[in-house]
Amino acid sequence: MTSLSKLFLLTASISALGLAACQKTDVPKSDAPKTAKAKNVILFIGDGMGISTITAARIYDGQTKGMNGEDNKLSFEEFPNLSLVKTYNLDAQVPDSAGTASAMNTGMKTEIGKINVQPDGHYAACETGEGVAPTLIADLAERAGMSTGIVSTARLTHATPAAVYGHSVSRGWEHDTSMGEKGNEHGCTDLAAQLVNYSAGDGIDIALGGGRGGFLTVDAGGRRKDGTDLTAAWRAKSDSHLYAGDAKSLRALNPNDKQNVLGVFNGSHLSYEADRDEAEEPSLTELTEFAIKNLDARDTGYFLMVESGRIDHAHHGTNAYRALTETQELARAVALADKLTNDEDTLLLVTADHSHVFTIAGYPKIGNPILGLVHPAGEGSDETSKAGDGLPYTTLGYHNGQNPRSEIEQTEEMVQAKDYHQQSAIQRPSETHGGEDVALFAKGPGADKVRGLIDQAEIFGIMTDALGLEND
Repeated sequence: MTSLSKLFLLTASISALGLAACQKTDVPKSDAPKTAKAKNVILFIGDGMGISTITAARIYDGQTKGMNGEDNKLSFEEFPNLSLVKTYNLDAQVPDSAGTASAMNTGMKTEIGKINVQPDGHYAACETGEGVAPTLIADLAERAGMSTGIVSTARLTHATPAAVYGHSVSRGWEHDTSMGEKGNEHGCTDLAAQLVNYSAGDGIDIALGGGRGGFLTVDAGGRRKDGTDLTAAWRAKSDSHLYAGDAKSLRALNPNDKQNVLGVFNGSHLSYEADRDEAEEPSLTELTEFAIKNLDARDTGYFLMVESGRIDHAHHGTNAYRALTETQELARAVALADKLTNDEDTLLLVTADHSHVFTIAGYPKIGNPILGLVHPAGEGSDETSKAGDGLPYTTLGYHNGQNPRSEIEQTEEMVQAKDYHQQSAIQRPSETHGGEDVALFAKGPGADKVRGLIDQAEIFGIMTDALGLEND
């Protein structure tokens, strides 16, 4: 049975929820001839990078280059294959990153907030759990003798990177002190420990990102109370297992030496690109370059997941500036990956796990600063458009979030500052995800299957089919 035919064998899981059985969905057929198998797959995930984010980032990127932003294209928008992707979780119309990343890594849709577990086997990966935990693409790659890697600007134990290697009924179980009563009762393992102890093949080869606190003990400035220094446990695995705690340590390594590197460059998430200290933290592009060169030097073929995790965090804070600059950095990382790899043997995929309630509106004139106040098209374009309260408003906004409409008149200087928080229609402590489809861009072997409307779980099949991996 091929991996695609197993995408939606969820009858038992869905029955446990009392839902109707999910029908198998085939990947849309392409008129293009079949391509050769891929040696490598790189999956880029812009966390929260919905269509409106891509559009706004495209315009922003062009405007920062002194060109017409509307005519600009981000690097991955040049890829020849494109799909729209459904993102819902098994139990949620509007998803979260745990359920969406799980779908991509297992080919099985998952409940919101859960990582790579099914409704009939929530504790399958724990000591006293029942059922079988879903097989990951990393499992298949490692068992086939390939190499695997993770790069993220979020904590390596955060939902999207954790879905590459972990199984957890709660995405919050990032370290031992976050497990809670249920986790301890079932003998579950926290996600940081799962990463270090991941045992398929010879384990994850490269893991670069944030979240140092989950790997170090309290005495060492971390959050672990079990006395286990997981960075030491990583180094103890072999002489080739190295740990890098800052940019200088990583830059001292030659990626072509093929060492297994755990690089954790911040106590929590990495800094936003707009705030990053170059001496302390590598950029997403630098981390991507190191990972590709390291994995490519092994000549085994590889699966690499690269996440721009902080697009999502900026949106939750209704801060469009940082969401767009993070997307801009992702586009730079994709461009470099495209340059470092060969279209004949490497499948490049760029997508999002979900969208956000981020809007572009107001009839601004062409060339209007995307972060600015709306100046209307046509006559009177030197004036700002006014809302019902008589005050100007920005092109970018949020359906909900922490910054309600202000009674103070906004100026161009205010709204284009990097710390400005766009206004929202509905006040909430944090802006929410959006439920609309996201885009999937592709090039390389297997990209012909990226076409039309697909389900997020089908991305797993696209990747495994391209690599010739069978989920027995």
